[in-house]
Amino acid sequence: MASNHGFASLTDLGITYTCSSKRYHLLVPQIYRNLIVHSCSRVSMTICNNSQNPRFVSAKQSKIRDFRLLKSVELDRFLTSDDEDEMSEVFFEAIEELERMTREPSDVLEEMHDRLSARELRLVLVYFSQEGRDSWCALEVFEWLQKENRVDEETMELMVSLMCGWVKKLIEEKNDVADVVDLLVDMNCVGLKPNFSMMEKVISFYWEMGEKAGAVAFLGEVLRRGIGYQGNGEEGHKAGPTGYLAWKMMAEGKYLDAVNLVINLRESGLRPEVYSYLIAMTAVVNELNEFAKALRKLKGFSKNGLIAELDSENVRLVEQYQSDLLADGVRLSNWVVEEGVSSLHVMVHDRLLSMYICAGRGIEAERQLWAMKLAGKEADGDRYDIVLAICASQKEDGPITLD
Repeated sequence: MASNHGFASLTDLGITYTCSSKRYHLLVPQIYRNLIVHSCSRVSMTICNNSQNPRFVSAKQSKIRDFRLLKSVELDRFLTSDDEDEMSEVFFEAIEELERMTREPSDVLEEMHDRLSARELRLVLVYFSQEGRDSWCALEVFEWLQKENRVDEETMELMVSLMCGWVKKLIEEKNDVADVVDLLVDMNCVGLKPNFSMMEKVISFYWEMGEKAGAVAFLGEVLRRGIGYQGNGEEGHKAGPTGYLAWKMMAEGKYLDAVNLVINLRESGLRPEVYSYLIAMTAVVNELNEFAKALRKLKGFSKNGLIAELDSENVRLVEQYQSDLLADGVRLSNWVVEEGVSSLHVMVHDRLLSMYICAGRGIEAERQLWAMKLAGKEADGDRYDIVLAICASQKEDGPITLD
């Protein structure tokens, strides 16, 4: 329960969301409403019109102490001593009403919102996001703010920060990947759409905690459920969770892992974002390049008599490994073309050219030079020279010109 572990999946708590194009319906079993127990003590108080009434001042100070006992990073960020002095009695009345759970949060806020400042509404979110409080109520409050068009940039940043904290806690406590994805679904239902930045944060949480298998499982679950994300920047097709995870693998030199990630997802019937295919093709290029460097070292050692020459079986294995990598690259390129994004065709041919150069395939590299030109981009002169040199060393005929 939320009172024991800080945050429990809303599904686990018996709360079911049914999303529609207009709004979602939050179905809460009556027994859950009646049995919620909060670990932090509440202050029962009688609201007086005169804020200087000693009874009110005492209750207010006690409630602020309750607030401060939470010792939250979010609370310290949004609550200052000046804010404490400015908190109205209506704010504490709203907290009390929401905690009683005798009425829907939207009804409570509808009644009091004109007497609550924007900052107090944000502090209501912070209050119910803390460990020992009811996180369900925080989501309900945010949904009401969305409906009333009262979510400004600061409120949105706050809610994203709170949700990230919940996600991180779920991962730290080794919860199932499905629970993490359930939380993203809950976010979507209250109008906080899980965009690329949020997906990036979740993957990073797994990665930084050494849960790399968890990151892969999370990605697969997101794709299986079809949870949407929004690309950012002018080239929105670049932003996506699959490409981001593949990039993380590449950054650690795990090129084959990046390639296999994208291919396995696609072959399992899922649809990674199109740009992830290009990232995987880059990983193929890097792997071929590293493999070529290793082969050159082996040949150098063999030439100096440090090791024996590769026998026919090892030569066959080397050629097979290169061929398999090239086949993976071609398969990825075909998937990009199938997506029908013509603006990416130049990048496809550019990566294919790099692949064939790394593998020393002169004729195939020459074809990609021409394909790039037909797609609207000329390769630089150095690459023409490299392809010419490969063809010459292999005694492959066929002129390559810049005309």
